[in-house]
Amino acid sequence: MRISTDRILTTHVGSLPRSQAVTDLLLKKERSEPYDPAELERVAREAVIDIVARQVAAGIDVVSDGETAKIGYATYIKDRLSGFGGENMAKPHLDLRDHPDLRKRMTAFTGPQTFRRLCCIGPVELKDPGAVQLDIAHFREALGRTPATDAFLNAASPGVVSSFQPNRYYPTHEAYVDAVAEVMRGEYEAIVAAGFVLQVDCPDLAMSRHTGFQDLTEAQFLRRAEHHVEALNTALRSIPAESLRMHICWGNYEGPHDHDIPLERILRIVLKAKPQAVSFEASNPRHAHEWTVWRDARLPQDKVLIPGALDSSTNFVEHPELVAQRICAFADIVGRERVLAGTDCGFGTFAGYGKIDPDVAFKKLRSLAEGARIATERLWR
Repeated sequence: MRISTDRILTTHVGSLPRSQAVTDLLLKKERSEPYDPAELERVAREAVIDIVARQVAAGIDVVSDGETAKIGYATYIKDRLSGFGGENMAKPHLDLRDHPDLRKRMTAFTGPQTFRRLCCIGPVELKDPGAVQLDIAHFREALGRTPATDAFLNAASPGVVSSFQPNRYYPTHEAYVDAVAEVMRGEYEAIVAAGFVLQVDCPDLAMSRHTGFQDLTEAQFLRRAEHHVEALNTALRSIPAESLRMHICWGNYEGPHDHDIPLERILRIVLKAKPQAVSFEASNPRHAHEWTVWRDARLPQDKVLIPGALDSSTNFVEHPELVAQRICAFADIVGRERVLAGTDCGFGTFAGYGKIDPDVAFKKLRSLAEGARIATERLWR
């Protein structure tokens, strides 16, 4: 992973708004409607070329493929792994449970859920080894046309897979997560072997407390999170920490979030994970205050922080001065060389679902780049 010694680098969480052509084909695939796989590959390839160019033009240093070919960051695995089926009737998030009218308005604004929630109903095994290689090929071609400072690809963590697709087959939750970890190891290693940084997405360590694992007590949840990190580290055993980053968040939606587990209760667990860099929410109104938790924690000397300097659930475009202030706050904690400027979450978490206007998303990224420039002037003067 690129660590800068002369300026603040910019990045984001991974997902970006997909083109309508890609979205239409992904939704047909998701709904088991007729579609042309060759056409999906063609439009995805073109979209990745475009999305990389747009990131670089916006001033983003460490770019991704926008998760273009994935229906969603955690549910795409059903297309690559066997053992999933049935239907998972997810409960309302705890913060939305007592607000049915708000839930209706959110659905009316963002549209109905577009992705299928399945369960694990059989042994988890790899069924499509070519999918990650196709992602790699498209991304490599895009970077060949528009070089960037550094590049990363996302992959679902074993824990977030279990949060979205609950276990109905393995004797224990732990056995299920361990099985997923061993199968996902191949995808993790392929991304790094291709020369990219791997970002493992780990909302299970925060968001799942009030979503997929809401029926657990806090103590039970923390024990589960501990095991998820252990399973993740086992899956990453052959990858150097400096080739890894992880993302944690409390859910990329504009809800009350008044049931979010506080950062201070999970940070010890998060810091046990192998990835050198940690991407996290630091801008939205429920978590912006938690910069003091990072300040007061005993952080390993090799950890790199990627705080969210942009909120990813509203169309407000943050002022570059505010972005710079947020960056400098974390640089004061760990040093300017150990901070990258990031976003709270992705701008296209699921295909065809979300409220951020695509053009506004890139306006926000340009503001991120300008804020990083201002922070650089202050931190290196």
